[in-house]
Amino acid sequence: MPMYQPPSRKRDGDVKLDMGGGGQVLDLETAVKDGILGCGGGFICGGGGGVATEKLDLTKMIEELESIEVPSVFICPISLEPMQDPVTLCTGQTYERANILKWFSFGHNTCPTTMQELWDDSITPNKTLHQLIYSWFSQKYVAVKKRSEDVQGRALELLETLKKVKGQARVQALKELRQVVTTHGSAKKTTVDSGGVTLISSLLGPFTSHAVGSEAIGILVNLDLNSESKKNLMQPSKISLMVDMLNEGSIETKINCTKLIQILMEGKDFNSEEVVSSLSLVVGLLRLVKDKRHSNRVLPGLCLLKTICSHESLRNSAVSVGAVPQLIEILPGLNNECLELALNILEDLSTLPEGRLALKDCPNTIPNLVRLLMKVSESCTQLALSILWAVCKLFPEECASLAVEAGLAAKLLLVIQSGCNAVLKQRAAELLKLCSLNYTATIFISKCKLTRTIQ
Repeated sequence: MPMYQPPSRKRDGDVKLDMGGGGQVLDLETAVKDGILGCGGGFICGGGGGVATEKLDLTKMIEELESIEVPSVFICPISLEPMQDPVTLCTGQTYERANILKWFSFGHNTCPTTMQELWDDSITPNKTLHQLIYSWFSQKYVAVKKRSEDVQGRALELLETLKKVKGQARVQALKELRQVVTTHGSAKKTTVDSGGVTLISSLLGPFTSHAVGSEAIGILVNLDLNSESKKNLMQPSKISLMVDMLNEGSIETKINCTKLIQILMEGKDFNSEEVVSSLSLVVGLLRLVKDKRHSNRVLPGLCLLKTICSHESLRNSAVSVGAVPQLIEILPGLNNECLELALNILEDLSTLPEGRLALKDCPNTIPNLVRLLMKVSESCTQLALSILWAVCKLFPEECASLAVEAGLAAKLLLVIQSGCNAVLKQRAAELLKLCSLNYTATIFISKCKLTRTIQ
């Protein structure tokens, strides 16, 4: 039972209602005057106003307007949902019929809101409140539908305009269509259903200005693209434009280009060799994730880098442009979600001999990874251990001692003693054994800093 205490509502011949707030009692005439019950298409308005054009379904209206704020007097105190069949008890409190009948079926003989014992168990349909609820929702529903139709009509107009105009007029039309599409879900569907994706995609090519390209991509990234649309956008000239704008556009354009390429790479028709043939894509993404001025650019950039590095044929490109040291440097400043992505990318790159060499040559690889052990999550600990194992196993003479000096042995003991999974503990034990090879037992025990670990 929700703990909800609405203001009491008085009844006077089923005509007056206490609307809450200041205790104001409203009748039908006042409700119409104050806009709670207003005139609009699709329903009958009291006093000889509008004429009904169709009978709207209250249940449907409530479902479609679920995000709208509803006056408290329309809310059932039991379910906290808008009432469709309000009934009033002898105490003057009003409830949804189904909810109060369920309350009675549990054997209760009290009013749920006041907890008064009922001296009369009859329930009276509150026709006035029902009319208020129906009329209020009708007015809102008609207004929302009209706005939706207006928005859809405007989207169609802009698509027609784009077929005819060029230059600055084209940029302006795209800018307005982008605004409509990003703020109204109905406009998105209209744009897709009317061939808007094909039309907007046709504007992208080797001679497209960045002004047109940035607006077009800002629209496309917000639309549902089918496989044919994705295939069309994967043409080398279009991808080349996206990569150029990723490197040279505004921060918003860079993020939109990143998201759109991500969408294309997730498609089943994606061909890694053809689509991402330029090193400048990885360079642009690394610049994006390192840009400390904009916090919202890191996640999309790392997501696309992860997708790229999941393709074995593309990992060499990432290593060759310096992805390893650049990712290692930003690890300490990443949030948990981004950190796990970055570690996933580094683990992928550590599968290459060139990637392991780059990890070994970066002075902050071992210190930064050791700090992450048992600090963020079990997943991050597992990824960090996997990378450390790949480096230390390949270069034990140089890396194992550096890892021990950075405190790895103590962290590994913590992993082994923790409640982590068995695979993780086994990897920690293997790495601990590898690290101990260059030391006598006494020296290694001192390096493990057991006192500090126990504390």
